[in-house]
Formats: sequence, C-alpha cells, structure tokens
Amino acid sequence: MSSFATDISKSYNKNGLNDDLIRDFRFMIWNYYKSHPRPFPWRETQNPYHIFVSEWMLQQTQTSAVVPKYEAFLTKFPTFSDLANAPMDDVLKVWQGLGYNRRAIWMKNAAELIVKEYNGVLPKDPEILDKIKGIGLATAREMITFSYNIPTAFIETNIRRVFLHLFFHNKSAINDKEILLLVDKTVDIINPREWYYALMDYGVMLKKRVKPDPNHRSLHYKKQPKFEGSTRELRGLILYQKLSNPNISVEELSKIIKQPTSKLRDIVMKMEDEGFFMNSNVKPVKN
Repeated sequence: MSSFATDISKSYNKNGLNDDLIRDFRFMIWNYYKSHPRPFPWRETQNPYHIFVSEWMLQQTQTSAVVPKYEAFLTKFPTFSDLANAPMDDVLKVWQGLGYNRRAIWMKNAAELIVKEYNGVLPKDPEILDKIKGIGLATAREMITFSYNIPTAFIETNIRRVFLHLFFHNKSAINDKEILLLVDKTVDIINPREWYYALMDYGVMLKKRVKPDPNHRSLHYKKQPKFEGSTRELRGLILYQKLSNPNISVEELSKIIKQPTSKLRDIVMKMEDEGFFMNSNVKPVKN
C-alpha cells in the first residue's frame, strides 16, 4: 500500500468518513487515473445503445475478450431496433466466444422491450432497467451513469476491491451494503462517468499489486468454478453445433461432443426453454 493510501486507510479507521478524507481519496484516484487511463471503445462514446451493449458484454467477461466482440456486434446491429428485429440465431452467432450465452438472449429481449415501450431510447430511471431480466440494479445504474453522466451508486468487482483495500483494510466478510454507502458518499457528482472509470482502473492496478486479492474479504466472494468439463462448457459446444447445423440430432451431438445422449438431451431441452434454437423468422419489432 502506498503511503498516501495508507494515510487514507488510517484516517478512515480513526475518524470515519469526512470531507477532508473524501477530498484526499478523490485526489488519489484522479491522480492515478490521469497517468494510467485504460482506453476502451465504450469509453469513447456517450451513445446509450453502445453503452447498453458493452455493459451486457462486460458482465463476468475480461475486457480483452469484449473489445473485438463489441465492435463486431455494433457493426452487425448498430441500433436498438436492429438488435430487436434481428433473428436470435444471428445474435448468438456474433456473441459466440463471450460465454454466458443467456446474456445474448436477455440483451435482445431487453432491446425489444426498449423499442416497444420506450421508442428505442434507453430509460434514465435505473428502477425501470432493474426490472428487465438479466440487468439488475448495479448494471442498471452503470448504464445510466455511463450513458447520461447521472451520478448513481453502484459496485462492480474493481470498485469493490478499491473500497475493501482502503476503507476495510484487515477486515473480512464485508457486506456490499457497507461499501455502497461509501461509494454513494464519495462519488464525484460533477463527472461521475469518468470518476467510475478512474475507480475501476485503480482497482485493476490493485489486483496486480496486492496479494491476496482484497475481494476475497468480501462477504459475497465466491471462487469461480472450473469451465473445463462443466455444464457451461457443454452448453457452449452444443450451441456452436446447433448454430452451424440447426437440424443436428442429439444422437449426432453425442458422437461429436462425446457425451451421453441422455445428458445432452436434458441440456438441449433446457436451452430450448430458455430461448435458444428458436425459429429465425421473427416479426419486426415496431415502436
């Protein structure tokens, strides 16, 4: 921990959060960000649809994997209407490689709702977005802040790491509710969009320099299960084959994937219920 960060941690433990500490905290985060900003295409835009797409893609996915998919996706589906009216198979084909493929279905469904109910304009109320399946309140607030520069309070993995490291040093099982109170009180209300970029970049730096990861001290920390051999991996393999050959049988899948037919049939049936493998001949979604 740097001397400045140490001073912040000690000051908070002794005196709690006050105006002087908030000023020093902001200074440290902004100062680091000025010299170490991470460039991403979604940071170069204020287009709500572009930010909407990036937020779906960035859930549980490395930024390095998102960049090429983000750009390819916007080329294929440049507006809410284009995404809403696209065949689901086309959306899934572009999405492939990002994992957690349910997100692609939920994102398209969300685009359909935004076109139908809000004339293709991303609502500015996070409570509205929170009600849309797959978004959640934290992501809803991110979308609002990054799209419209409206100050909200939210936590994601890098932001959580910053607050755990500086304000809850040497403490464990910290609830996000405690962190969120500090996030809300320290947010830069003049430029919240870039403030959160700065916080995230500082959190990425901490992940590289601080061991063990401060996020392990979160009450909500869970070790991600292995992908290899998991149901997630099988779902991805099934989706790849079905998008290449929609009429492929479960028996044929079994030979290719080398898994029991009964096991694959159960997975395929569940994926069908979730909206995968739908007929591509969809009707246009109108405002």
